[in-house]
Amino acid sequence: MENILKKITPYKWELGKDYKKGMRVPAYFYVNRKLMEILERDAVEQAANVATLPGIQLASLVMPDVHVGYGFPIGGVAAFDIENGIVSPGGVGFDINCGVRLLRSDLKEEDIKPKIKELIDELFVAVPSGVGSEGRLRVTNAELDEIFVKGARWAVENGFGSKKDLEHCEEGGSLKGGRGDVVSKKARDRGRPQLGTLGSGNHFLEVQVVDEIYNEEAAKKMGLEKGMVTVMIHCGSRGLGHQVCTDFLEVLNRAVRKYKISLPDRQLACAPIKSKEGEDYFAGMAASANYAWANRQIITHWVRETFEKLFGASNMDLIYDVAHNIAKFEEHVVNGEKIKVCVHRKGATRAFGKGSKELPADYINIGQPVLIPGSMGTPSYVLLGTKKAMEETFGSTCHGSGRVMSRAQAKRKLRGDAVKNNLLKRGIYVRATHGAILAEEAPEAYKLSDVVVDVVHNAGISTLVAKLRPLGVAKG
Repeated sequence: MENILKKITPYKWELGKDYKKGMRVPAYFYVNRKLMEILERDAVEQAANVATLPGIQLASLVMPDVHVGYGFPIGGVAAFDIENGIVSPGGVGFDINCGVRLLRSDLKEEDIKPKIKELIDELFVAVPSGVGSEGRLRVTNAELDEIFVKGARWAVENGFGSKKDLEHCEEGGSLKGGRGDVVSKKARDRGRPQLGTLGSGNHFLEVQVVDEIYNEEAAKKMGLEKGMVTVMIHCGSRGLGHQVCTDFLEVLNRAVRKYKISLPDRQLACAPIKSKEGEDYFAGMAASANYAWANRQIITHWVRETFEKLFGASNMDLIYDVAHNIAKFEEHVVNGEKIKVCVHRKGATRAFGKGSKELPADYINIGQPVLIPGSMGTPSYVLLGTKKAMEETFGSTCHGSGRVMSRAQAKRKLRGDAVKNNLLKRGIYVRATHGAILAEEAPEAYKLSDVVVDVVHNAGISTLVAKLRPLGVAKG
């Protein structure tokens, strides 16, 4: 790839806008030489394609966990001028507001270790998981309409957690603009029984221990201490979000023809932000994002109940909740002028620097907590958003490790029982719906989380606070 990409720094590479006809801006890849060796040519093409879209600002941006996605590469970030730009489901993904939240406890590793198998088994029962899994809740259509607007606030109002949780959610756990009238019956039917479920694939509930602290001041602000047990929850909008994306791809494919938008790839189906089709997609996407925040909030409540059942009263405060697959209206400085843009983050995390008015009061002087999960056997990391991210990446960073093997490849090469036994030898107890999931999601199927984190830290778009080592994992 070095004959295509130009090195700006050891952690940032440029694809010039002369690479492909129609590119309006360059593409920037946040990778090091090691990741360059496994960078997929198709992911480079996708980043170049994104750079051709109307209204794109500054650059098509690619994070170190990059791999090929639908339309946009996973790990892709792009911002569009709201007057002339577009909104695209390919820049958000099918699992709308797939995201991560982190809880801290007042327990230590030695408190948990003797009961780790029992704890993971209990969590596995408390939080339903797997393809098509149904939850312990049954909500009505009217309640769904409330969830589409209120998000995590609906869950709190209905006894799942406290208002304090909302303060530590991106967007307060509720993205403005969600509307139920654009969500189809099929999407509703898929979503109604799935609230409070983990789902499948790379979604998980992980019990961890704080293994290392890199920034004492920031860790103290977040209440993190070495040896402390934490819980990470990774899930999204389930079948509802997937169906909303599927439904709107049809609508926006028609819009491409209607508004005579020239696309290098039909997977980039889009509509002008200010068109009816664009506004309706954003409303459906926001509704799905709010469903996902409600989902993670309900799961949080059941995690707390499980810990209380096994360990008695335990303070489990929410450190933060971040979205991975979302489009949002934000103000950013572009060419010296502050403008409103629609930022698409697909397999990417918001990473606002200190002083940003969108941050909770207790984090405004350090920056936004950034959560980057590992993959069962690899560590997860807590970082901070930075001023440099605000200047270079619209306040964005990577969202995880990124796959190096497709799920089919992983299942051909690995056996679930062998993955489980290998993890157990390392002191990590894993429970999953079936062995194939463990093969698909094995640590070997992903880039090493420490390599990815090293890139964003050294590039300065997010900085290290703490490392979290897995103790036990419940998988979909």
